[in-house]
Amino acid sequence: MRNPMRSVYAAKSIEVAGEIFKAIETTEAIYGRIDVLVNNAGYSVFGPAETFSEREITQLFQTNVLGLFYLTQAVLLGMRSRRSGTIVSVSSNGVKLVLLYAASMRLVSFSLEGFSEVLSKEISEFGISTLIVEPDAFRTNFLYAIKASEKGIPEAYRGTVVDQAFDRFKAAAGKQISNPVKAAERMFEVIVGEGQGGLLKGKILRLVLGEDAHDRITVKIEQQQSDMEAAREVTFSTDL
Repeated sequence: MRNPMRSVYAAKSIEVAGEIFKAIETTEAIYGRIDVLVNNAGYSVFGPAETFSEREITQLFQTNVLGLFYLTQAVLLGMRSRRSGTIVSVSSNGVKLVLLYAASMRLVSFSLEGFSEVLSKEISEFGISTLIVEPDAFRTNFLYAIKASEKGIPEAYRGTVVDQAFDRFKAAAGKQISNPVKAAERMFEVIVGEGQGGLLKGKILRLVLGEDAHDRITVKIEQQQSDMEAAREVTFSTDL
């Protein structure tokens, strides 16, 4: 059966897109140009995949994915005409974690990073840089704002990795080891080409921030490499 709310969600998405383009036009009219776009808006809903309602999924992607897409579209015309600019998208090291992360943020992070990878190839010849930032657990209010999906965590998941992860997130709020001010400083340096991170300007697609994030991503890369080596014979067996 067709869900009548889907047309409402679609209409709302079109309305939001129009508001974003209008806001960018107004900003450019006032300041003349936009040199750097930082996509960092977003929120998380925690829970196993089966619990999310259509409304939750739609709103999450409208904010965390479609908002980023529309903003990027809106600034590209000016950046391309000037053949300069930088588009930064703040992701999460959770996209590469073996430990379960909130299902919603994994989906969003994969979408964000996939989009940014393709975008970097499309716009690099116009002198526009793309940067994906993968931050550690920095001491912000993000963990305080995480909430469970409307249906909550079903009884069947009590005591499982889902339940344990939610408890860990709540316990870690306000105790994260990484400094968000230093993260902002490193991002600024890489973007403008100054200071400690300045030499990385335009040379990297991904910027990992935080020792814990570095260690976890390293483990993920090693696991992926191990899988590739283990399956090497099977992988090559499909060639003509």
